[in-house]
This record gives sequence, C-alpha cells and structure tokens, in this order.
Amino acid sequence: MNDPFVGTWTLNVARSTFDANHQPPNGTMTFEREPDGSYLMHAHMTKPSGEILAERPQRLRPDGKPYPVPDLHGLTAVTTQPNPRTLVARATREDGSVVGEGEYVVSEDGGTLTANTSGFDSQLRQFTIQTSWDRA
Repeated sequence: MNDPFVGTWTLNVARSTFDANHQPPNGTMTFEREPDGSYLMHAHMTKPSGEILAERPQRLRPDGKPYPVPDLHGLTAVTTQPNPRTLVARATREDGSVVGEGEYVVSEDGGTLTANTSGFDSQLRQFTIQTSWDRA
C-alpha cells in the first residue's frame, strides 16, 4: 500500500494563507516513513529576504502516545492518525498548555496536502497558518 504522505511536497503560495510574521515565497516539505511506523518530516522555506530556513525535522509517531520533543526540555508531542490521509500533531508544555499544533490532510487524489498549523514561533509570536502543498 502506498502511504499518502510519503514524498516531497512543494508549497503552493497562491492557495495558502499566512500569518503576517510568516510569509515564505516558496518551500518544500518531505515526509519519510520510518521502520518503526513514525514519519520524519523535513521542511525548508525561503524567507522574503531570500535566506533559506530549514526547520528542525519533526518525528510524528501516529500512535497517540506522548513523546519528549528533542532539545526542548519540558515539551511533549502527541500525534494521531484518525484516518490514512490525516495526521494530527500537538506539542504541549508540562502544565498541559499548547505550544503548537497541526493537522495535515492529503486529498483523495493524493495530489495536494493541506496543513493547518498554529502555535508560537522561536520569538514567541503566536501564529496561525493554512498552507497548501502540491506533490512534487
């Protein structure tokens, strides 16, 4: 069975809605499936200045269990997969408050991935973004 997430995705800026502080002119996202069943997601964006921003790779384990977020003490991440085309991830602090969350949905035809993400960036600015990605 082909996994609908696995592969490379290219940001479709025209179909995306960005936060004022996060408006990349382009980007790519890659999902790999690991032998343990987790996903490894890599995202690369270009800042309006032209600088390439490689986000920290994210490991999404869609088993509904909390896992520590590497290098970010006190944060845990939980990922669920309510159906084969949807991943839902949430990162929380020890007190249960949400730091970030995202829902990733692959279209029926497998050609588009929609990501709804929100949380706080590295400068502690709150953001909400809806991005659309085309299969590369």
